[in-house]
Amino acid sequence: MQNILILGGTGKTGRRVAQRLEADGRPVRTACRTSGSTPFDLADPATWAPALDGVTAAYLVEPSLGAGGDRMPRFVAEAVAAGVRRLVLLSAGGVGEAGDDHPLKAAEDAVRASGADWTILRPDWFSQNFSEGPWLPSILAGTLSLPAGAGATPFIDAGDIAAVAVAALTEDRHRGRTYQLTGPRAIGFGEAVDLIGRATGRPVRYVGIAPETHLERQVAAGVPPAVARLLTGVFTAIRDGSAPEPADGVERALGRPARPFEDYVSETAASGVWN
Repeated sequence: MQNILILGGTGKTGRRVAQRLEADGRPVRTACRTSGSTPFDLADPATWAPALDGVTAAYLVEPSLGAGGDRMPRFVAEAVAAGVRRLVLLSAGGVGEAGDDHPLKAAEDAVRASGADWTILRPDWFSQNFSEGPWLPSILAGTLSLPAGAGATPFIDAGDIAAVAVAALTEDRHRGRTYQLTGPRAIGFGEAVDLIGRATGRPVRYVGIAPETHLERQVAAGVPPAVARLLTGVFTAIRDGSAPEPADGVERALGRPARPFEDYVSETAASGVWN
């Protein structure tokens, strides 16, 4: 049986991947800096070998887009040299069309050229950003401000991403495939927060702001300028109607449709995280 390493094992997708694998009785090693079963820091190569010892498959996550493009390729090379034979990379939507300077481009290239079996996942914006990520404080405060205008994007449930990752880690039929992962329909931020407001019984509104304002706020909050520009550009692409169309990656990988955003909202509201 495979010994599976999960980078970012306590993150949005990594935690869910580990839970699903453990429920199936598979040996799992969760690796991250502050918790998990194995101390690991992608910025510290001294932590790589202990994490890779005895591992045959790995779920790869780059936790910091501002960290530079060479450390994931170096980790991939070390992983394959250590005996890892299957790699599943969490990339991002739009990387295929992005220039070579995109921080995940080199990671994708390294996985494809590794000599191991590989699968690449390119998800759209996570639905869970509203409940576990950067937008939660704004949702709790009642106003979400972003430079996405009236544009819409097909939010993807992190549970669907995890389900595809588990399939790719444990089944041969996903070898050499790149999956575009989206929800079943595009949703504007105004509609998204309205659904959350109705489910929680309190007002939540969305306010479109200028890209320059968003960029300034991100940099002031400590986001590296290059990353802040990249993320602001993604929002403005949504505003301008260039967000990805809904894709069938979840259905191709799992044989079922992607989870609707409305189901995510209902379940999350019931959990009380937005109270």
